[in-house]
Amino acid sequence: MAKKTVASLQTSSKRLSKAIKMVKSPKTGAYTFVESIMTPESVDEFLKKK
Repeated sequence: MAKKTVASLQTSSKRLSKAIKMVKSPKTGAYTFVESIMTPESVDEFLKKK
């Protein structure tokens, strides 16, 4: 399962990161990408969730 923090986005005074992870669909077995923009501290928690 590929996991990677792709970009750091700068908006006003807050620092944000965009995290993308691959998730396998239980129905079809196909992989989809889930994207989320969050604070850098939340990235590890996001990637550990299944």
